[in-house]
Formats: sequence, C-alpha cells, structure tokens
Amino acid sequence: MDVPPTMTAAVTTRHGGPDAIEIRSDWPVPTMGAGEVTVRVTAAALNNTDIWSREGAYGTAEDPDAVVGWQGVPLDFPRIQGIDVAGVVAAVGDAVDTDLVGRRVLVDPALAYDGDFPAEVMGSEADGGFAEYLVCGADRVHDVSGSPLSDAQLACLPTAYGTALGMLNRAGCAAGERVLVTGSSGGVGGAAIQLLLERGCHVIARTSEEKAELVAASGAHEVSVRGVDPITATAEVDVVVDVVGGDEFGDLLDRVRTGGRMVTAGAIAGPVVALDVRRLYLRQRQLIGSTMHTPVDFAELARIATEGGVAPRVAELYPLTELHAAQRRFVAKDFVGKLVVVPDHDG
Repeated sequence: MDVPPTMTAAVTTRHGGPDAIEIRSDWPVPTMGAGEVTVRVTAAALNNTDIWSREGAYGTAEDPDAVVGWQGVPLDFPRIQGIDVAGVVAAVGDAVDTDLVGRRVLVDPALAYDGDFPAEVMGSEADGGFAEYLVCGADRVHDVSGSPLSDAQLACLPTAYGTALGMLNRAGCAAGERVLVTGSSGGVGGAAIQLLLERGCHVIARTSEEKAELVAASGAHEVSVRGVDPITATAEVDVVVDVVGGDEFGDLLDRVRTGGRMVTAGAIAGPVVALDVRRLYLRQRQLIGSTMHTPVDFAELARIATEGGVAPRVAELYPLTELHAAQRRFVAKDFVGKLVVVPDHDG
C-alpha cells in the first residue's frame, strides 16, 4: 500500500481555543521505525480529552487552574490530536509481520503503560488521528478485520468504551447487580450502559430531560432524569459509575448500598465536589478512581468489537477539514452518541 510523503492534518499549535488548530494539507507523513506500523486513518472520534488537552484544562493539585495536560505539564507543540482511531495498516517497519498490511485495526490510544496504567497517550504525548496517517507501535494495533461495525463505530470505542470497560472491571461489576450510570447520553456513559447490559446488569441511567427518551432507547432498565427525579428517589445500588462529578457527587455516593462501590472517571460537571466522608467509611463503601484502560481491558474491547457485542451510536460525521465545527458541536453537547471525523483520502 503506497504511503504519500505529505497528508492533510489538523495541527494544534498551542494551548488555547479552537483557533489553536490549523488545518494543513502539506504536513509530512510521520517516519516509521522498526517495530512500528503506519496506519491509514479511516475514522477518528472526538472526546472531551481532545478539548481539555487543547485548552490545557487539567490543572494541578497545587493550582487547579494551571494550563497543563493530563500529566500536569504543558503539551509539546505542534501536536496532532485525536485519541480515538480506526484505520487500515498501510505499511510496516522492520521486525513487524507483513501480514498486518491491509488489516483493519483499532489503535490502543495508550502508547506506553506504567504497569497497567496509561503513561503516554495519542493526541497528548504523541501524534494522534486527526490526520490521514499516523505511526505507532505494532503492539498498539488490534486486528478487528472481522468486526461488523463500521469504521466510524470502531472509532467510537478506544477512549469511551475503553474507559467504561476499565471502570466496570475495576469496580467488579457483575451480572445481576444494580448499577447507576451518570452522564449516560455521553460517550463513556453510553458505552458503560451497553457494556453493563452485555454483562447482565440492571442499569439505571441518569441523564437530562431532553435526552431521556434517547437514553431509554439504549436499553437501560430505568431512567433517572436530572432536575425531575431527585437522586434520593433511586433505590440503593451495588455500583455507581460516574463520569460527571459536580454537585451530585456526594448524593450519588449515598445511593450505594453498604459495602458497595462507586467508580469515577470524569468531571464534566465540575472537578471539585462536596463529600461527607462519614457516608463513605460508616457504610463500608469503596470509592475508586479510574483512568482509561489496561492492556487486558483493551484486548477484551477488541474482542467485543470483533464479535459485534456493542453498537456505538454515531451522532454525526464531519470531514477532517471541518474539525473546528465538530469541536464546537461537541462542546454544545446537543447530541447523543459520538461525533466522528473522517479524512478524505481521495484528495
């Protein structure tokens, strides 16, 4: 498969607003080394991670308003973002099986692990998928050639479904358990619902009134509507899967049964929460922090994708050259599912 010398890429030049991204049609295709592969990107989904990394919105323990990436330091620029990638292997480097060429793959966004925990991710410490090509280690691509999912659906999986699967595995969610999911109209929350249903759990989805009908169609057994149904009206659950944070955090913890678990992996409603620690230790509850996935989680996710065990909802497709519009839509949060950008390889 021929790889051209240049490509179209969305290049982030600094921390800041959408104007920090430049659409370039003359960006060099990255050089591939031994043990690496070149992937022709077929689809790349948008995530809150892309926005926060561009804005430098992660803060530090010393300064919550510090302009830094998720590791507590500013990103190196220029950087091609895009943490979620599906594609086709276009070329392989030395010491890589040539049978990979032409294979449809899902790319693990964690390019390096510290034990089981992601230490470097695409779009942050290395270039990602908002481009026509990317280069990564051969051990980071998972063959999903047999998957019934579209390229856009596959691109929805790495961060949202990988994060959700990591949360479920760390919290030990098991068949028959009652599990409350917040942010259930979003990428991670919606993924958690599908993965929990696959496990045989009873799912209660927490969402906004305007999105309640679509969330109910996802298969959740119960829907709890913010601003209408108080958290206290929900019967106790075995597990809370939270990606929201904010004002409801403490009340959500209080819905967990004695000895139950609450796992958290997001703060879209605010990172600083009110919590009565007595409600944690007097009821023997566990509070679990979870970031992304482990290598074992991602291999499990690739297997689920190949078997068609999930069906990601794609809200809308955007050309790569319209990434600015896609990110504005993402911030507006007026959709259910995932927004996906698709490079034009014919140009």
